[in-house]
Amino acid sequence: MKIRLAEKSDIETLSIYDKHIRVEELESAVSLGRVIVAEDSGTFIGWLRWNLFWDNTPFMNMLFILEQYRSCGYGRTMIAYWEKQMKTKGYDLVMTSSLSNESAQYFYRKLNYVDSGALLLPGEPLEIIFVKKI
Repeated sequence: MKIRLAEKSDIETLSIYDKHIRVEELESAVSLGRVIVAEDSGTFIGWLRWNLFWDNTPFMNMLFILEQYRSCGYGRTMIAYWEKQMKTKGYDLVMTSSLSNESAQYFYRKLNYVDSGALLLPGEPLEIIFVKKI
């Protein structure tokens, strides 16, 4: 598996799968180096997209592995890569979140992310906020 920063040429593929972000915002995230992609023998596997919470804390907005590649360690590897990048940039804390009805919450806890609060939006399940010291 190869993990790398997304490039402008990845935007078309990313926009097919990532429906949680407008294309203009995706282009901006890619230009800022805030999207990581994973490939296996040149085949797109998934991506990790992040930004800065409160303009100072890395927050993983999206980790998505295509279904046929799940439970193979790709997500864990991508997070480790991202955390190492964040540590190199001088950050000592990272954040993410998961809906309370998603199994991702258990995955993050296995990776030593700690429940640190929640957000409840109208008509949505509880959003659990996680932090991890790196």
